[in-house]
Amino acid sequence: MLSMHEIILRLILSTILGGLIGIERESVRRAAGLRTHILVCSGSTLVMLLSVFIFHSYRGYTNLDPARLGAQVISGIGFLGAGTIMRDGNTIKGLTTAASLWAIAAIGLALGVGFYTGAIATTIIVLVVLKVFSRLEGLVPDRRNTISIRLIINNVPGQLARVAETLGVERISIMNITLEMEDVDACKAVLFLKLRINDNQHKGDIITMLSKLEGVYQVSEC
Repeated sequence: MLSMHEIILRLILSTILGGLIGIERESVRRAAGLRTHILVCSGSTLVMLLSVFIFHSYRGYTNLDPARLGAQVISGIGFLGAGTIMRDGNTIKGLTTAASLWAIAAIGLALGVGFYTGAIATTIIVLVVLKVFSRLEGLVPDRRNTISIRLIINNVPGQLARVAETLGVERISIMNITLEMEDVDACKAVLFLKLRINDNQHKGDIITMLSKLEGVYQVSEC
């Protein structure tokens, strides 16, 4: 049977490790932040402690599987994770936070059974993934959904904003923009745009859409 000291130690560790990951999620203003991660981790730890307690208390009377309650935690955490996933147009947000909740539940179960090395190592890995890998993702080029186009536009105030607004309505992100003068009188300008489009959008449709805008003389891919 576990001692009171061991039980308190595991619960305190679950609060600390859950808090470390929760702080990272809180810093980027995610739906599941500090308190949610602490509650999930400490609750999972308690469930595993309960499983160990039941196993030691009744193992002489019947066959018991101490991992059964823990398995229900892993299944049940999916409902909580689903609450953090949101759809914004063609973009899905919250998957990373849902995965961190699933991971923190597993960390709590590991602490509950006394697997300290695995729990601490996994916490470090999760923190590295959340803090470091998020920056690396931005360095990976997504050529499949990126196009570059060249526009000749009327060089008047508000023309660039009109183009940007049209793209924004279609949920097309402008990754890079360059503006150059077309002629000496500066009546026209050449606009180079690097765009990130959605999977269901086509280059030809975007070029046709922009060419119909007032003040746009020519649109072509470059």
